[in-house]
Amino acid sequence: MAVLVAPKLLTGFAVRDFKMLINGEWVAALEGGVLERAAPSHGVTVSRYPEGTKADAERAIAAARQSFDAGGWVNKTGAERSNILLKAADLIESRAEELSLLDAIEAGKPISQVRGEIAGAVDIWRYAAALARDLHGESYNTLGDGTLGVVLREAIGVVSMITPWNFPFLIVSQKLPFALAAGCSCVVKPSELTSGSTLVLGEILIEAGIPAGVVNIITGTGADAGALLSTHADVDMVSFTGSTGVGRLIMANAAQGLKKVSLELGGKNPQIVFPDADLDAFIDAAVFGAYFNAGECCNAGSRLILHKDIADDVVSRIAALSKKVKLGDPLDPQTQVGAIISPQHLQKISTYISGASQAGATVVSGGGIVDFGAGHFMELTLLSDVTADMAVAREEVFGPVLSVLTFETAEEAIHIANSIDYGLSASVWSRDFDTCLTVGRKVRAGTIWMNTFMDGAPELPFGGYRQSGQGRELGRHAVEDFTETKTLNMHIGSRKTLWVCD
Repeated sequence: MAVLVAPKLLTGFAVRDFKMLINGEWVAALEGGVLERAAPSHGVTVSRYPEGTKADAERAIAAARQSFDAGGWVNKTGAERSNILLKAADLIESRAEELSLLDAIEAGKPISQVRGEIAGAVDIWRYAAALARDLHGESYNTLGDGTLGVVLREAIGVVSMITPWNFPFLIVSQKLPFALAAGCSCVVKPSELTSGSTLVLGEILIEAGIPAGVVNIITGTGADAGALLSTHADVDMVSFTGSTGVGRLIMANAAQGLKKVSLELGGKNPQIVFPDADLDAFIDAAVFGAYFNAGECCNAGSRLILHKDIADDVVSRIAALSKKVKLGDPLDPQTQVGAIISPQHLQKISTYISGASQAGATVVSGGGIVDFGAGHFMELTLLSDVTADMAVAREEVFGPVLSVLTFETAEEAIHIANSIDYGLSASVWSRDFDTCLTVGRKVRAGTIWMNTFMDGAPELPFGGYRQSGQGRELGRHAVEDFTETKTLNMHIGSRKTLWVCD
């Protein structure tokens, strides 16, 4: 059992009443509806947002379309856009504690963790600002004396962004600054569970100098406010992060208008461990990778694929370290694992654990729901004797559940890693770098860590194979993802006659 940190009463906390940002104005929902968000750790209302509908989405899309077509943002120089993004980064940094508190109470995330996420987001905004000045095309003067070819990169237009509840501020920061760097106008719909920090970002962008209509933020459910963002004719591209099931639906909707789609979806990420690995380093990475953000992370290292010679020792050591992890009040700086996002999701996680046990898996530690008298908390759970055909080994649990599988040969480990539908990330642990490279090149995933886990930087692209999505976020090409390519084929001098007509 982890070290428990019971939530304290939220004393002196004022409920935030938010409005949506449309065309530079803060507005209520046209139908007047309001959504309330109760903190998953404390069970009390902490935020209220407008309950947006299709009508609100329509006016946000119209504002984005008008702002893009008018050219006020897209026609700025790269340096001008970069300077505004840099100012936004500075303002995010200055309001970091406010943003951290919002994400901690709305998502149930440990505040110490969120502070790191906000700092990471600041770094991403500054990186995107640099790319705004570096976006360029190509030229070809090798096509003959009479031809010059120029390839342009032009902003794709209006981009809709639908973001999830598990990393509310960090994930919007992996999308929005890159689209703005390219010159796009955007409509952002955060999760109805965690909209607060994205709305504060709207305040920041206005202060930084983003023109009216370039960034619009609507709130509400996916069915009411979000559905139109993937079908409307004035939307040129959809960028979505969330479940694979919803990603399929968005892709199908966007296909009606042949929109460009970028999808960052689920993962069931393996850590493959060989007997010669640095087990001290790995044990820490295994516990962190599985239980970080209460396992509500597409990148969670939820599958351990251990060589049989070390499996018993590793399982014992992971169970021992897990007991030292502090679980509970997200507002306590010592807490390492916070609350589960909702009671429905808590029940879903619990069902996976009971199903695995019934299928023959052993619950080494955890497995139960923690009752603090308020909020939704799950014990850190370690399952051994898991086989590759079990649901808990194939499907994304999205909770603090770690499944252990075993192998004897590298080929068997690679087969197990690749035997599921996902391919977001993986790691390989061995002191022999030949082993790391050989296995890493054969595992089908967008990121392969070697002797580490869940490291990253804005310079490195992020995204998955297969049902983990399509497209990449971050990296120097992230801005290009929000552009169209245009070829200018220019003839110089008199043109050679091809058809001669009398």
